[in-house]
Amino acid sequence: MALKITQLKGTVGAKQNQKDSLRSLGLKRIRQSVVRPDTPEVRGMINVVRHMVVVEEVAGE
Repeated sequence: MALKITQLKGTVGAKQNQKDSLRSLGLKRIRQSVVRPDTPEVRGMINVVRHMVVVEEVAGE
């Protein structure tokens, strides 16, 4: 199982740990999407920026 993560909000005014989490997930701009494996580490980074992203489950890696 994999997760498709799409950034919806920008990083202006965001805390540094939120900016770092978005960068670690591979997101650099609004409406950009990435697919990441469903691991506890990825889930933790998503939890930090849950108000800035939309997450969908997709099949495959």
